[in-house]
Amino acid sequence: MAVLLLADVSEGKLVRDAVAKALSAVAPLGEVHVLVAGQGGDAAAAEAATLQGVSKVLFAGDHAYCHGMAEPTAALVVGLASGYSHVAAPATADAKNILPRVAALLDVMVITDVTAIQGADTFERPIYAGNAIQTVKSSDPVKVLTIRTAGFEAAPAGGSAPVEAVPGAQDPGLSQWIEDRVAHSGRPELTSAPVVVSGGRGIGSKEGFEIVEKLADKLGAAVGASRAAVDAGYAPNDWQVGQTGKVVAPNLYVALGISGAIQHLAGMKDSKFIVAINKDAEAPIFQVADFGLVADLFTAVPELTEKL
Repeated sequence: MAVLLLADVSEGKLVRDAVAKALSAVAPLGEVHVLVAGQGGDAAAAEAATLQGVSKVLFAGDHAYCHGMAEPTAALVVGLASGYSHVAAPATADAKNILPRVAALLDVMVITDVTAIQGADTFERPIYAGNAIQTVKSSDPVKVLTIRTAGFEAAPAGGSAPVEAVPGAQDPGLSQWIEDRVAHSGRPELTSAPVVVSGGRGIGSKEGFEIVEKLADKLGAAVGASRAAVDAGYAPNDWQVGQTGKVVAPNLYVALGISGAIQHLAGMKDSKFIVAINKDAEAPIFQVADFGLVADLFTAVPELTEKL
């Protein structure tokens, strides 16, 4: 058996954390070939080749695969899929756009958010906002998977896989790139940061979120938010953690003014150590917190930041 792992590439750079963790997940399935697509991705292909467990890197350098365009990338993957028992990718925004198309073109099911691989045809994935784990057994000739990377360790460097150029597939011409609008931040990337500080509805305002950001900056952390905070306009969409946001599993997760709705817990409950500050002693967040402080966050958080 062989696995085709679609690499996540952003602005010509390998999203190393996501790819290395997905690699660890699929490595038991057999030989792993990593597909890097997009013009200017030479450096990303070379970096992917250094990950232990990669047997070969396939590089498609056509401009059509830049900017995360799903239709041409899906056509490329389908053109290569016949030689593989599994097609996988980390469950990033790009992969969630591409792999369902791949599965449809191959006339197979897509198994999303895989958290454990029991065997070549048996996989685990969360359902009901993470309240239950579903075991899925697929009889499809090609298994198409997105990997929820939060629960896997990243594959280390030290490999030296060959890089092989592959021809591109014909662009179906179903979409056209216009522009990218990317928010840049000096803070760590939310999904891979070792420390995350998140604020919820209890913050009360966009201005109030400054106390979340100040604590995060003191800890060198990424900033997150609950959906309630995002919907209220306190924080931008790309900070959202939860079932309909980003899934994180940092070493330390600090929840400020977050009640702990089930949808939010689905996105962060795999964190190694959870600290919660909330004035409501009955808040559900305390059921998953390793350390809970019942206090007014507007008093406690500035004091904590100052002491740090």
